[in-house]
Amino acid sequence: MNLTTNDFNYNLPEELIAQYPLKKRENARMMVLERKNQTIEHKHFYDIVDLLNPFDVLVLNNTKVFPARLIAKRNSGGEVEVFLLNPCAQNNCWFCLMKRSKRVKEGEELFVSDDFKIKVIQKDVEKAKEGELPKNIVELEFLGDDVYEILNKYGSIPLPPYISRKTNDDDKQDYQTVFAKNTGSAAAPTAGLHFSEETLKKIENKGVKIVYVTLNVGLGTFLPVKVDDFTKHKMHFESFVIPDDTAQAINNAKGSVVAVGTTVLRTLEATYQKHGKIVATQDETDIFIYPPYKIKSIDKLVTNFHLPKSTLIMLVSAFAGKDFTFEAYKKAVEEKYRFFSYGDCMFIN
Repeated sequence: MNLTTNDFNYNLPEELIAQYPLKKRENARMMVLERKNQTIEHKHFYDIVDLLNPFDVLVLNNTKVFPARLIAKRNSGGEVEVFLLNPCAQNNCWFCLMKRSKRVKEGEELFVSDDFKIKVIQKDVEKAKEGELPKNIVELEFLGDDVYEILNKYGSIPLPPYISRKTNDDDKQDYQTVFAKNTGSAAAPTAGLHFSEETLKKIENKGVKIVYVTLNVGLGTFLPVKVDDFTKHKMHFESFVIPDDTAQAINNAKGSVVAVGTTVLRTLEATYQKHGKIVATQDETDIFIYPPYKIKSIDKLVTNFHLPKSTLIMLVSAFAGKDFTFEAYKKAVEEKYRFFSYGDCMFIN
């Protein structure tokens, strides 16, 4: 039977979309899926310590979200929202999204502050093709040498579109993993948000090897699949780094390889697909994983609940099985789990 995009749809009451995180990260609920026996259990995230075993390798994405959302003023009056995506090859030039920008012209200067302005180099007036983001390019002009320093001063954390409230000061910490290190993401690797430093310490003390990759999450993560034949959907590229100690730990694992989040799974699977094993590398990937693809790089997955008809729910369906995944989502709705970035999670064995 040929699957279509609509086969990955499900009904989600709006009130189940988490608008705020829990005060204690590890108190999130965690649905445990056992693929072999097709069983489902309901636990809490702090129970992950008991579900991991000595000699397992836990792989985390240590990317750091930067304050990519800027509000700039036009000389003629009015505000423009500039959402930085990723740097271009030229110094201080960035691809971006722009809101409230219909009359903005190429060459126009937008003012964030007295010491920070944005020059519009290229405005994408054409409608973006399926699976692509607009190719606006801006140049950032500011005092100093460190772009992230100026962004930390004037920018705000870009929350996903399904969080309907305004960003607050707490989000700068809440929408960041406790192990975030390498700046470059426009969105958080949300499965990692459940870990506290205390939980990581307990996992390490149990004899689990904790290692890291860096994949910079792009806004393409939130692009819906609009075509009926999802295999025609164009994935966005994301850059990643796998350090040598991570590659060695995975290849020599005596226990299970446990990926925390779809970003880690995509990083490892893309590398395995290309090299036949995990290698230390700096690369990029547009890998699109969906049933009946068989995942070879990991044994277990920690992941949040994903948007209907998204590439991420397709990826989880490839790992856990499509029918089993949607049985779990149906139960999650019935049990009033909290969905998406600030929501609850799954542990898939």
